Amino acid sequence: MALVFLRLGVVAFGGPAAHIAMMREELVRRRGWVSDERFVDLMGATNLIPGPNSTELAIHLGHERARWRGLVLAGVLFILPAALIVTGLAWLYVEHGDTPAFDGVLYGVVPVVVAIIVWALVPLVRTVVRSAFLAVLLVAGLAAYLLGVNELVVLFGGAAVAVLVHVLVRLRGTHGVALAALPVFADPSAGQLATLFATMLKIGAVLYGSGYVLLAFLEGDFVDRLGWITHDQLLDAISVGQVTPGPVFTTATFVGYLVAGLPGAFLATVGIFLPSFVFVGLLTRLAGWLRSRDWTSALLDGLNATALALMAGVSWTLGRDALVDGWTVALFAMTLVLLWRTRLNSGWYVAAGAVAGILVHTTG
Repeated sequence: MALVFLRLGVVAFGGPAAHIAMMREELVRRRGWVSDERFVDLMGATNLIPGPNSTELAIHLGHERARWRGLVLAGVLFILPAALIVTGLAWLYVEHGDTPAFDGVLYGVVPVVVAIIVWALVPLVRTVVRSAFLAVLLVAGLAAYLLGVNELVVLFGGAAVAVLVHVLVRLRGTHGVALAALPVFADPSAGQLATLFATMLKIGAVLYGSGYVLLAFLEGDFVDRLGWITHDQLLDAISVGQVTPGPVFTTATFVGYLVAGLPGAFLATVGIFLPSFVFVGLLTRLAGWLRSRDWTSALLDGLNATALALMAGVSWTLGRDALVDGWTVALFAMTLVLLWRTRLNSGWYVAAGAVAGILVHTTG
């Protein structure tokens, strides 16, 4: 189990939708460790809590396989490769003022990742869409995402509609934690590491949404309030988080290194991911309860349907940007065929895409 999540951490390019697709390919299709039904329930449940959803899904799947030891190992090993890679790139950035070019690698990897997402979506949609209502909800969620509606509105709107419909059909008859008001630290001249850790801990505890939401939080704290980095440095940090494998939240690792070197990178990484381990640890006791009751089961169905709609929307957006010529279309199609005909682990496809992208870029 540890090796599986370590390998996923090395090859999981493409953002949360791609990470989820790769986990499904490895743990459901190839190894049969969990069923599709359980997988989508865990995926939906992680949308109820703040933090990076794909990392939280990895933590939850680790708990399914090996209880509390699995929870810790799966999360740490999924995060570790990206954290180390980003730390190395942050060192290059500080020393040389720039990061290495990833154009060739991404040129070949992204079409492969899009194929992996598309392949995962088909069985997941069959598992989730058990009624005409859920099919309509999925299509409506996809349409809303493509029209630019905020993904959190899509996600929780789908859950709310599902619960409302369930209540109306059955003719029967919030709770939140105010974590956003955690202490504000404003003095960068003393206790810098403690301030860095506490700020990242606060962000990890309250942040819902994508890397773009993370960008807003980091800008508000580290650029505007603390003044420790510039806006351009933050954009470079976000770019590194996007083009490296594993969680996009390792952007925090880059920011931590810029602020305080290796200790800063370590504390920023621990701070932003620690709440996810705590939340998932609490959620493991609730996932079965959510499915066992009528109204919470309806809520979970709505979350699952709209979560898949968001995955489909992300794959459409990625595909539109990545499938730009004959080479990329061929990589996409070839990956789909291999996924259909073989049971190779997804790391081989990603590695082959990276090699192909480098070769096309260097020879073209």
